[in-house]
Amino acid sequence: MAESRAAALERAGKIQGRRTTAGFGPPLAVPEGEWALTLVTSWVEPAYLETDASWCEPGGEPAGPLANGGAFGGKAESEVAAAARRLADEWGRPVRALYSREDAVRRGPKRPPIAAGVRSDGSGVLRAVRTPGVAEAVASVAPGLVVEEVDVPGPRTSTAIRGAGWVEAAVLLAGLRGEVGWIEAPGGGAATASVGPDGRLSVGVRAGDPLDETVLRSYCTGAAHMALSWVTSESLAVDEAGEVHDLTMRSFGVLRAVDTPRIDVTIEPSEHEPVNGSDAVFAAVAAAVWLDRGCPEVWPAGVS
Repeated sequence: MAESRAAALERAGKIQGRRTTAGFGPPLAVPEGEWALTLVTSWVEPAYLETDASWCEPGGEPAGPLANGGAFGGKAESEVAAAARRLADEWGRPVRALYSREDAVRRGPKRPPIAAGVRSDGSGVLRAVRTPGVAEAVASVAPGLVVEEVDVPGPRTSTAIRGAGWVEAAVLLAGLRGEVGWIEAPGGGAATASVGPDGRLSVGVRAGDPLDETVLRSYCTGAAHMALSWVTSESLAVDEAGEVHDLTMRSFGVLRAVDTPRIDVTIEPSEHEPVNGSDAVFAAVAAAVWLDRGCPEVWPAGVS
């Protein structure tokens, strides 16, 4: 506790996080079997810009962390609001609780890594770091996949992270088809995507009658960038004991704007009620990029 953020950091003895030079691979291995396609994903960081924060008066209701910016599901289970309330009551004064970047990385939930093998008929096994709800998420789009949950040392995981589980399953099925097609999200919305010879991403989205086309286009562009970055360049160094070593924004492998190709978004006309379309875009672009790279087994697959 202190009168300013800088003073609080000094009193806490905070040490600035660094990017590790050590290399740690994905935590899971592909199940044994004869597979038409395999996929292994790594630990990745949600990498939201504004870290978790809350404000509370003594005896009051704390402000939710999403008021400080969204987090692609990364703040859905944040402990910062409870901390703000507890500290306000203890100190008898209004308190603002704020995570440092290192706090957000160490405490925040991650997308559960997976390792999967699928047969040509869509059956197979998908291993995932044990996460409540991941089996149901996978089954919602790929009922032919048996989900094996594995206990692995590492940061906590959550299916609140954008499309966790079902997106990986949808990408695998697109790989089997050899084309993206239209990928439907469990909660509504559908999308397709392709990668041009120059790397340009072309995205089509069906999200009902949008409340605001400019906002929808912006969300879809962000989802496309997130998918491209996830497949090609993102990873988080987590050692065998489960400790995270990458603690800065630049260390997460998020694709820079200067390295991002043009993204064209076409919104399909509709008279239906508006629904979330950007999660389907996230899945479709991930599938398109994976297919364009030749369906390499391990992500990140590298920037071409």
